[in-house]
Amino acid sequence: MSNHNTNEISIRDDMIRLGQLLKLASLVEDGVEAAELIKNGLVQVNGEIEERRGRQLHAGDTVTVNGETVRIAAP
Repeated sequence: MSNHNTNEISIRDDMIRLGQLLKLASLVEDGVEAAELIKNGLVQVNGEIEERRGRQLHAGDTVTVNGETVRIAAP
C-alpha cells in the first residue's frame, strides 16, 4: 500500500529527460540538485533506481524522489 499520491505532469513533447522532469515537477530547485540526487541513488524511475540524468522518459513513466511520485502524461 502506497503512502503517497501520484501527481500527473503533462509534457509538450513525446519525451523529456529525467533532469528536466525533476525541475518541471518542482521536485528539485535546479540541475545541480537533480544531479546530486541522481548520483546518490535517490531517484527511482518506474520503481528502479536511475543513475542517468539524461534518461529519456515517456508518457506513463513514473519518477519518485523523497516519497513524491509523478507520472508523465501524454502531450
